[in-house]
Amino acid sequence: MPNNLPENNLSRNSLKSKRSFWTKIGPGITTGAADDDPSGIATYSQAGARYGFQLLWLSLFTLPLMALVQEMCARIGMVTGRGLADNIRLHYSRWALYTCVFLLFVANSFNIGADLGVMAKSLQLLFPNLSFVWMVIIFAVISLLLQVYLSYGFYAKYLKYLTISLLAYVFVGFIVGIDWSLAFRFTFWPAFNFSKEQIFLICGILGTTISPYLFFWQTSQEVEEEILDGKETVIKRRGVSRRDLSAMRWDIWLGMFFSNLVMFFIIAACAATLFSSGLTNINSAEQAALALQPIAGKWAFLLFTLGILGTGFLAIPVLAGSAAYAVAESFRWREGLYLKFRQAYSFYFVIIFSVLIGLVINFLGIDSIQALIYSAVLNGLISPIMLFFIVAISGNKKIMGEWTNRILTRVLGWLTVLIMGLVSFSVLISLLI
Repeated sequence: MPNNLPENNLSRNSLKSKRSFWTKIGPGITTGAADDDPSGIATYSQAGARYGFQLLWLSLFTLPLMALVQEMCARIGMVTGRGLADNIRLHYSRWALYTCVFLLFVANSFNIGADLGVMAKSLQLLFPNLSFVWMVIIFAVISLLLQVYLSYGFYAKYLKYLTISLLAYVFVGFIVGIDWSLAFRFTFWPAFNFSKEQIFLICGILGTTISPYLFFWQTSQEVEEEILDGKETVIKRRGVSRRDLSAMRWDIWLGMFFSNLVMFFIIAACAATLFSSGLTNINSAEQAALALQPIAGKWAFLLFTLGILGTGFLAIPVLAGSAAYAVAESFRWREGLYLKFRQAYSFYFVIIFSVLIGLVINFLGIDSIQALIYSAVLNGLISPIMLFFIVAISGNKKIMGEWTNRILTRVLGWLTVLIMGLVSFSVLISLLI
C-alpha cells in the first residue's frame, strides 16, 4: 500500500494542475471563442461555399496578427490598470475618443442584432412553428438577464465551456474526406481573384477575426481580473510582472489558435460539402446547416442550432459588454461586470440599450444571414481606426514604460494597421464604383 502513495499523490497533483490551468485561462480563451460568433460562422461558411479552399490562407495569415493585437490590448490593461477607451481618453483628443466609441457602439449593436436574428432562425429549423419575433425577444431578454444578474466570475466560468460546441466543425473536416493536399496548398499559398465580391468577403473575414469589440473586451477584462484579485484602484493595478505577462501570452495564443483552428475547419468543411455540391451562395440558416450533415445526418439542424445558440450567448455579452466598457470609461462612469446592477446603473444601461437596438434591427426586414456578413464587414471597415490607437498606445514608452512594444511587435502591429486599412479602403472604393 505505501508503495502506491507517491503515484497517487502524483495523480492528484496532476489533476490539480490541470484544474488550475483550466481555471486560470479566461480572457484569452473566452475572447477567442467569442470571435467565432454566429457572424464569424456565417462569414467563414460563405467563404468556403463561395470559393472552396481558396481563402483558407486567411486562417493562417490572421493568427499572428490577431494574437499580437490581443496581446497588445491585454498588456495595455495589465500595465496601465485602465481599459482601452480610458487610455484613449487620457492621451488623445475627445474627438478621437468619441469617434472610436460611437463606431464601436454602432457596430456592436448591429452585430448583436444579427446574432439574435440567426439564433431565432436556427431554432426555427427544429421548431418551424415558433414565432421569429418572440424567439428574438426571448433570446434578448435571456442574454440581458444573464449579464445583469450573474456576476462576471460566475458567468465567465461557464462561458469557457460553451466553446466546445465549435468543435463540431473540426469533426466534419475529418469525416467529409477533404483533399488535404489541395487544402494545405491554399493555406500556405494565398489566392486572389480581386473581384468586388471577394474583396468584400475578405474584409468580412478580417473584420470578424480582428474585431474591434474584442480589443475593448480584452483590455477591460484584464483590468477586471485584477480588480477581482483585490486591486481596486488604478495605482494598485499599475505595473505587471514577467510571470503574469507570460501567463497572459499563453492564454491569448491558446484562445486565438482555437479561434483560427475553428475558422480553418468551417471554411474547409463548407468547401468540401457545399461548394463541391454546387451550393455556392448561402442565403439561409438551413443552407448553412447542411455543412454539418456528413457528421450529423438528420441531426444536422440540431447540431447547427446548438452551435449557433452556444456561440451567440457567448458573443452577445462580449459585444454588449465591450460597448458598455467603452462608453462608461469615456464618461468616467463606474463600470464592471463584477458590479451589481444597483452599483453601476449607467454601465448596465448601455448594455441594455445596445441589446435593445440589436433587437429592433431584426424588425427592419434585413435577411439574417446577410446581416451577419454585413456586421463582419462593418467591423472590418472600422478596425483600422481602433488598431491605430492600440499600436500607438502599446508602443508609447511614456505610457507603457519597460513593457512597450518590442521591435518585431511594433513592425507587425503597424503592418496590421496598414493591411486592414488597405482592405477597408478597397471595399469603400468598390462600393463607389
